[in-house]
Amino acid sequence: MVSQNYDLSFKTPNANRRITNNKWCIKGYTTFFAFFLLTHYQNIKFLIIFATYQQKHMIMDKFKLMVLPYKEDALEPVVSKETIGFHHGKHLAAYVNNLNGLLAGSGFEEATLEEVVCKSTGSILNNAGQILNHNLYFLQFKSPSANNAPKGILLDAINEQFGSFDAFQKEFVQKGATLFGSGWVWLSADKDGKLVITQETNAANPIQRGLKPLLTFDVWEHAYYLDYQNRRPDHLTALWQIVNWEEIERRLKD
Repeated sequence: MVSQNYDLSFKTPNANRRITNNKWCIKGYTTFFAFFLLTHYQNIKFLIIFATYQQKHMIMDKFKLMVLPYKEDALEPVVSKETIGFHHGKHLAAYVNNLNGLLAGSGFEEATLEEVVCKSTGSILNNAGQILNHNLYFLQFKSPSANNAPKGILLDAINEQFGSFDAFQKEFVQKGATLFGSGWVWLSADKDGKLVITQETNAANPIQRGLKPLLTFDVWEHAYYLDYQNRRPDHLTALWQIVNWEEIERRLKD
């Protein structure tokens, strides 16, 4: 009696050949792929590194280092060329690079600098705040001039709020000199146009209080130590010679 449990493949003579060929084909592809990876490892590694760098580089372009509206030696002798070089070219540049490096996955990839300052915390806030503060700081200066003072509506607003320009200067310098640690002293306007002087520590900015920032003096040591060492009040007093009051009035009107 013939058993019924036979392999049906015997009824198709080409089946075994096809199976064998398929096995060799799969083995061949696997061997080729492994050989390709081994021989092109460096190229593949380079492409991965390049793609990662390119993505990072694109993020790095989000915020730019501001361009100074004057030459590095234009503020001398009030602020030396050396100080401007370090302050703008090193410190501010580092804040810009740091912030760009923190943006990926933060939710602030499309936000403006002001939005980042008002809504972020931690390292993102610290770097964004310092960028905004320094941008306003560097853009408010011009070459030194004697008897440098505001005019027009800005002077009227200062006189109305502080009694006189001299009184305003004394209060502003006093608040900058007595701010403990690092930070900024600011002249700002509230929503009703009233002028206020505030002390902001570290990277804080008056926009976080709903104020419009107008004028600021930096009291971080890197802003003045090369020129004035520990004489912060002298540094603050000297800065009045280089304030561009037209720029401050423009900010008030905006």
